[in-house]
Amino acid sequence: MYRVILFLVLIAFAAFGAAWVADQSGEFALTWGGYRVETSLSVFALAVGIVVVAAFLVWSILRGLWKTPERIRRRRRERRHARGRHAITHGLLAVGHGDSAAARLHADVARRHAADDPLALLLRAQSAQLDGDRTGAQSAFRAMAERPDTRLLGLRGLFIEAQRADDPLSAVGIAEEALKLAPSSTWASQAVLGFRCAGGDWNGALAILDNNLAAGLIDKAAYRRQRGVLLTARALELEKVDRDLSRDSVMEAIKLAPTLVPAAVLASKYQSEAHQVRRSMRIVEAAWLAQPHPDLADAYAHVRLGDSARQRLVRVETLAAKAPGHLESALAVSRAAIDAAEFARAREALAPFIDAPTQRVALLMAEIERTEHGDSGRARAWTLRAVRALHDPVWTADGYVSATWRPVSPVSGRIDAFQWQMPLASLPSDKAVETSAFEQAMLAAPVPPRVEPPPGAAIEPPPMEAEPAPLAAQDNSPPRAVVAEPAPSPPAAPLPAESAPAATPLFRARADLGKTATVPIPPVIPIVRAPDDPGIDEEVATDEFTEQAGPAKAQAGGWRGFWGRWGS
Repeated sequence: MYRVILFLVLIAFAAFGAAWVADQSGEFALTWGGYRVETSLSVFALAVGIVVVAAFLVWSILRGLWKTPERIRRRRRERRHARGRHAITHGLLAVGHGDSAAARLHADVARRHAADDPLALLLRAQSAQLDGDRTGAQSAFRAMAERPDTRLLGLRGLFIEAQRADDPLSAVGIAEEALKLAPSSTWASQAVLGFRCAGGDWNGALAILDNNLAAGLIDKAAYRRQRGVLLTARALELEKVDRDLSRDSVMEAIKLAPTLVPAAVLASKYQSEAHQVRRSMRIVEAAWLAQPHPDLADAYAHVRLGDSARQRLVRVETLAAKAPGHLESALAVSRAAIDAAEFARAREALAPFIDAPTQRVALLMAEIERTEHGDSGRARAWTLRAVRALHDPVWTADGYVSATWRPVSPVSGRIDAFQWQMPLASLPSDKAVETSAFEQAMLAAPVPPRVEPPPGAAIEPPPMEAEPAPLAAQDNSPPRAVVAEPAPSPPAAPLPAESAPAATPLFRARADLGKTATVPIPPVIPIVRAPDDPGIDEEVATDEFTEQAGPAKAQAGGWRGFWGRWGS
């Protein structure tokens, strides 16, 4: 709009000037050498205008001819740049959908037509990574790291390649250089923080964490939690080296993260040693309400040194009442009851979890059966169930299971990644584990009363039967002298008249299994040596399985022995 108005104004001034010149009267004379030219003023003005226009046209033509090569070069450069941008665009799209051949082809075109474009270097590096060419990718990222505009991107690419090459020293050096270049770089700060945590440099990790908070990379709540985790890790490491610093670190950690289980356990221990029993109990209770854990129950039970087992049981019951119905509450009460010989209380605590027991529940039941009644058969049955039972919660992070708590995941390097939960391998499936008939029989059988044998009574082996009966289910409990009726024998093989009522055999017949006949088992099962086993030179008792070899013959002496050896 403004250009149109300006053009109209210029046309108006030109018309006004031409009209003014036409209205002027007078003559114009020019004398040059022997020539004299006379004309009117309007004609002279018109001639001057024509000369100026002609000169301007000539100058434009000459200037156009002078700049034609530069214009041609610029046009060619623009076409090359357009081809390069087109190749870069389609190459990045090829990288995105995984077409390595097309990405490599477009990367070559971009290198020819747009070598100085930073996106061409990125395309070259990514196409090399897609092809698995680590050398080409490293050279492309190194070229990007040498340019000021792509330095940070090149360092990140070199960091990734160093991680793929399993070179942690180069990776941490590159990450530290990138962190100096850009303190607000998220990947660099996380990488340096993870490497320092992996190396046990807790002071350096805390410094990086403070820088992350100052740069706004994490919020205040995450900063408090992660700082508590790092302080707990330092306290655990210095527990046997510098107890004062360890105590200060864990007390600060429990203020920042009161629900962190390792921090609560260690802080409770230090408070208990300082005879701060009430404060120690409050620390454990706060963590127990957030996440019941067996270490918390153990620390709560031993918060006061020198207490009896019954006193510990009462204290653990108080803690378990804060999380009623939880598995860890039942396990803690059962453990304390077993230590206090309160087996009925231990069974009562585990009763809700008997139908679908976990490994710890089954093992505690086995310990109860073995300790209370001395019934090794039931104990073995519970141990067998423990082998196939569901797993208990453990410390796990990113699929990695650890026996103890760790501040950093060894898989991803994340801080506070370990959680007390069931591992992935123990998650319940659609098919339930069925209890075998042996386990059901062992767990359903009544416990026989323990009767002391009379003085001088001898335990005799059971009489041999005429025909062996099928093998019945057996109770592999230790031999005990109990009062029981002897198993009925077939009428074809009556007992001898002089046989007296014998003691209960080692393997008893079980009435609840529907089997009445038993098979005598020899007290000693002989071991037969393999044919190719030379054995050892020792004197063993001969039996029907050993070879009856005669004594070795002595070699004759004198001339007879000499000629005998010569002839052999």
